[in-house]
Formats: sequence, structure tokens, C-alpha cells
Amino acid sequence: MAFIAAGFPAIGTTSFGVAASSGMPDGDRSSQAGTFELIKQIGRLPAHVTADVEDGYSDDPEEVASFVSRLADLGAAGINLEDSRSGHLVDPAMVCVKILAIKERASQIFINARVDNFWFDEEASVAEVLQRAAAYSEAGADGIFVPGTLGADDIAALAAGVDLPLNVLAHPSLSVAELGELGVRRISSGSLPYRASVDASVNAVLSLRDGLPLPKATSYWDLQNQLIAGQKNESSL
Repeated sequence: MAFIAAGFPAIGTTSFGVAASSGMPDGDRSSQAGTFELIKQIGRLPAHVTADVEDGYSDDPEEVASFVSRLADLGAAGINLEDSRSGHLVDPAMVCVKILAIKERASQIFINARVDNFWFDEEASVAEVLQRAAAYSEAGADGIFVPGTLGADDIAALAAGVDLPLNVLAHPSLSVAELGELGVRRISSGSLPYRASVDASVNAVLSLRDGLPLPKATSYWDLQNQLIAGQKNESSL
């Protein structure tokens, strides 16, 4: 609700944040139950909601498609689907079969196919990424997500080489406008808001302990009213 109140029309979940909020490390399909419950809560909010579903939480394409279909029924507009497992790339053919199965069960959902070559530094070249991206596009993906800290030249080459909207992570040195000029059409904050909130929480109590000025924060009542408004919106649907 806070992101919606700030004017953002689209919200993406983060597998890292979902897993970490339950005390679990990211990956290895640890976020499935938490992601499902989260989409149950926010899927009907007045925003486009995308669910980070890791690799689909299964090697069985039909199980992946069934889970994604359930998310779509809860209001999810899209998913991020990774082509890696446990920190390593998987056979792109397996990802293509999952994409095909998802489109068969939930054709309306936006599939943002995540290409993890640069993220895990495996086969980390523009040519290898484009090869995987082309396969996912042919299988029916709607967007290509290439996480990792990439140089401007690589980003431009990727944008020019894919026939789908290119998604990258927030960049440490390139602004949103600059990324747009390079051809990027979608920018994800990833787990940044979650990690920043953890840092802010620790700094708040350190300030209290050490006698420093307390940080400014949205009032309890403002946040409470946002949550009440969100609950009313959900119950009216």
C-alpha cells in the first residue's frame, strides 16, 4: 500500500524478501508458500502485481503452470521466471517447456523470462544471453529480464538484440532516464527495498541506543490507515 500511495502503478515481489522474512535464504524454492500467501494479500490491490516465482518451484512444467495459474486467479498480472537453480544456469530447453505450459494454462499472464548468465557469472556474454532470450521469446515469453551490473555498451547491445521489452535491475551508476535511452523498457528494484528497510531498522535502534537523533518515519496512524484502506479494497472485490 505504501508503494501505491507513493504513486507506483506496478509492484513486483522479491523472492529474497519473501524468503528472508521467514528466516530462509533465497533460492532453492524456499519462497513458494510465502509468495502464494503474499499474492493472496496484494493480488487485488489497484496495481499491476508481478510475482517472483524463482524457477517455478518445480522441474515439472505442469506443476509450474498450475502454480502460476493459481497466482493469476489471485490477481497476479505477471511473473518473473528464472533460468537457474541453486546458483547455476539450467538447460534453456527446460525453461522453454515451462513457458509453453504456463501459456497453455494462463495465457493472459505476462512472463518475464529471467536470463541469469551475468547474475551468476556463467556463460556471461551478450551472445549467450541473446541466444537464451531468443529461445524464450519463441516459446512465448513476454519480456526478458537480465539481472546483474552491466556496462552501458552491453545493455545497449542486449536491448538491440532482443525482440521483447528488456528489463534490468536498478543500476548503481545509470539513471532511469539513461537506461531508457539505452533501450531498457522495465527497471526492477529487486530486493533493494527489503535490504534498505533492514538497514534502516538497524540504524533506527542504534540511534536510540546511542543517543542520536531518531530518524524521521511515516507516522503509525498514516501507515495504519493505508493498511485499513487496503483491507477494505480487498474485501470489496
